[in-house]
Amino acid sequence: MPIPEKIGRYRILQRVGSGAFATVWLGADDTLDALVAIKVLADNWAHHPDIRARFLQEARMMRRADSPRIVRMLDIDELPDGRPYLVMAYAAGGTLADRLDEGPLTVEQALAVGAQIAEAVAELHHIGVLHRDLKPSNVLFDEAGGEERVLVTDLGLAKALAHASGFTVVAGTPGYMSPEQARLGSALDVRSDVYAIGAVLYHMLTGQVPPPRDGKEQPLRPSRIRPGIPSAVDDLVTRATQADPARRWPSATAVAEALHRLADPEAPSTRRRSRRARVAAVAAVAVLAGAATGGVLLVRAHTGTVRVTDKSGGVSVAVPAAWASQLRDGGWDPATLGLPAGHAPGLVVSSDLSAWADPHRAVPGVFVGVSRALAADTAAPALPEHTSCSRVADRTVTVDGATAQVHRWVRCDGSATAFDEIVFVPAQRGFGVYVQIRQTNDQDRTDTILDGLRIGSALTVQAAGATRQPARVMTSPR
Repeated sequence: MPIPEKIGRYRILQRVGSGAFATVWLGADDTLDALVAIKVLADNWAHHPDIRARFLQEARMMRRADSPRIVRMLDIDELPDGRPYLVMAYAAGGTLADRLDEGPLTVEQALAVGAQIAEAVAELHHIGVLHRDLKPSNVLFDEAGGEERVLVTDLGLAKALAHASGFTVVAGTPGYMSPEQARLGSALDVRSDVYAIGAVLYHMLTGQVPPPRDGKEQPLRPSRIRPGIPSAVDDLVTRATQADPARRWPSATAVAEALHRLADPEAPSTRRRSRRARVAAVAAVAVLAGAATGGVLLVRAHTGTVRVTDKSGGVSVAVPAAWASQLRDGGWDPATLGLPAGHAPGLVVSSDLSAWADPHRAVPGVFVGVSRALAADTAAPALPEHTSCSRVADRTVTVDGATAQVHRWVRCDGSATAFDEIVFVPAQRGFGVYVQIRQTNDQDRTDTILDGLRIGSALTVQAAGATRQPARVMTSPR
């Protein structure tokens, strides 16, 4: 491929690399006296609307990240032939893949680089984005303030966490993508990227690409390839690459902190975390105290939340990360509550949707449904009666400026499972909202979840044909 003299106002110096969808050039910004990386969509894909849309989405996600751990997006434009291109800050230190061509890193180097990779991925999760294609060639090195730093790039396969369910195309790189990524229709969450972090760590420690896996093999253990690796490092990688997402580290932040602890056991944890992670942790305290909050929080292990949104964009709720394995957002039928039949926006998010249909299964989750019928005076909703549980006193809360009653059942089937049923009507909206929360331990997160509930003011709730399987409300035998 001949080297173009200029792309836009940037003078082209050389080609950096190319792939199936794009070519990356090293350019000179003579106005600002700076080097830039210019990613140009390949000509054979430039006229595919879906590929162009993904290319532009990558630019938006990188711009939203605004993090020293993510390659900075500078500009976007089109060539005269219509091909779009992205202009990014240039990282002069090359890629992790280049370094691994020379062999594995030392354990200390792998821990340090891995911690920065995990922090970068946590920054993406904080803004509600899954990377989905983390690998050594997408990890860059640069220098800042006399110190080398790690940056993550290439969000071409990235997806919003809110829509990370039911993918119909397998996307990712074998060896680094999680077993669930390789299965059509699987629901993904932050733990898919956690797997990729573990796979990249394995490669850094062993010098070998992780073997292809279908989820049935034992987790990756670097010491089998490179004897002498400390058992604690082995255990960290093993936990990150478990086939079952529920057995992995719960978040990228948790992996970063574990790596920092191994690299420097004496360093105080508050010093190890990134600025955004510290802010998120402070905000999490406010959420757990019942204060109103907005935005997405992914914080330390066991305190992280994930915001999920239905297809319409009008129903959104923040839930504990451990609950957010699967999402169904095809709407619901208010006839479930004895109201006029129809179809309205709704979602259910749970750790296991296959078990959600059984009210006796100990799986946490949240259902949110919206309907005009809930705001009508003609009929009251018939909320489920959880007969295998003990009823506690109702209490009054305020949700989105509206007064609501929380109807609570606890000790279901003699276990720690509890159900909360809530209905409220936002002022001057013309519709009502029904929320069902199932919790499986003795920690009551009801107020936190209600505080994080967002219903769009212009939400359209008229009946419409569903294109996906609708969400289901849990109804216990009466």
